[in-house]
Amino acid sequence: MRAIISVSDKTGVVDFARGLAELGFELHSTGGTHKAIAEAGVAVASVSKLTGFPEILDGRVKTLHPAVHGGILARRDRPSHLEELAKSGIGAIDLVAVNLYPFVQTVTKPGVTLEDALENIDIGGPTMIRAAAKNFPHVLVIVDPADYGSLLDLLRAGDVPLEERQRLALKAFQHVASYDTAIAQYLRAEEETFPQQLTIPLRKLFDVRYGENPHQRAAVYREESVRWGGRTWGIASAEQLHGKQLSYNNFLDADAAWRASLDFPEPTAVVVKHTNPCGLACHSDLAEAYRRALSGDPVSAYGGIVAVNRELTGEAAEEIGKTFYEIVIAPAFSEEALTTLQKKKNLRLLQLDERAAVGCATALEYRRVSGGFLAQEPDAYLDDAIELKVVTKRAPTEDELADLRFAWKIVKHVKSNAIVVVKDRTLLGMGAGQPNRVTSVHLALRRAEERASGAVLASDAFFPFPDGVELASDGGVTAVIQPGGSIRDQEVIEAADARGMAMVFTGIRHFRH
Repeated sequence: MRAIISVSDKTGVVDFARGLAELGFELHSTGGTHKAIAEAGVAVASVSKLTGFPEILDGRVKTLHPAVHGGILARRDRPSHLEELAKSGIGAIDLVAVNLYPFVQTVTKPGVTLEDALENIDIGGPTMIRAAAKNFPHVLVIVDPADYGSLLDLLRAGDVPLEERQRLALKAFQHVASYDTAIAQYLRAEEETFPQQLTIPLRKLFDVRYGENPHQRAAVYREESVRWGGRTWGIASAEQLHGKQLSYNNFLDADAAWRASLDFPEPTAVVVKHTNPCGLACHSDLAEAYRRALSGDPVSAYGGIVAVNRELTGEAAEEIGKTFYEIVIAPAFSEEALTTLQKKKNLRLLQLDERAAVGCATALEYRRVSGGFLAQEPDAYLDDAIELKVVTKRAPTEDELADLRFAWKIVKHVKSNAIVVVKDRTLLGMGAGQPNRVTSVHLALRRAEERASGAVLASDAFFPFPDGVELASDGGVTAVIQPGGSIRDQEVIEAADARGMAMVFTGIRHFRH
């Protein structure tokens, strides 16, 4: 039996090689792998000895040879293949252990040139992997050091079942596919946002107990990309400091809460339930920001998720600890905060700071539809840069204007049709996901109750009729921010003027389905 071992990740390779040698394998290797195995005292020959041909072109060509690929691709159940090998003096190769150059790690280093990147595109490795995986009933292919031990155990027991051979082949093809995807990402022009063909490299983090419902299986994957320095980013990069494993729904809600908190430069607390902010407030004191956020909807907050955009203080943690939550997210936790919240066995604590937002403004968003995917750029419009257009006779006061801008940032994170009512940089009520905008206005006002007096309202899309603005005025709202663009804009403006309201248009819509 013969094996070729040529790995970039040398974790466990010496012990694996030693195990194969003890089983009677004749080992062949290249470069650094050959050196590592030989220095450990394990008998190993060079691939050049196998091919009878030296490495050429600075090592670019060393395994691309019939003595290698003939030995890998020959079917053992076809006498004609074995006769051809014998006629050509080629021996069969029974095992290929290969993993590839760390392309992502290389091209994301500072100062890497195109020439550097091209030199780190592995050719011989993927070719051997694909050849062995194609012939998996007869040739073992292994790309993951985590599989070394179990494979050796099976070989020592006598044989490797076909099902295990197929599993290893599947991993091998996926390894090459992810590698090729990283290269394509690197070579793709920045402006080519939606190429004709697109693959997404994903690596499994772990299984979760179930999906949205107990009868649905689910797992969490992280996106691997050269675009963001090869780093894991977003909620997938969160460090869990305490509590049981996150669920599928936990990930969705945690992502919504964290993303919302990022939109505000001031100390901010966000409370999310079913991906919608039901409480959000800013204040120089984080504990007070949380208290105000909770006041937005203390009933819905129960069992929700809290995110803050500053180190969580002990005082804020004490306040948070008074309500049952699933998760608390912060860029850092003070010792006092950890001491307080770690007393709660089932509360998950996630540490995640703004550095994890590296891809949020640029990564495509994907959504499954039957038979395919939708892809879009994120809604990363800089709302602070919007030049608001006053369309009513009365312009908003300075305080109203500040709250209008604040409300406009919040409404982007609420499911459409979205309405939010805000006062003093505090979310007082919201209506989300309703089939008509008037119902959303009604729900937001019902939540805000008497606090809506003197408050402002934001709508994620235009009001198609005056009724929504009239209902807001009846509830005490004095100013409105909306995109504008309805064929009945003038009627809506006249309704606001008739009630002494201020209204501004953004020209930008924030639908979120």
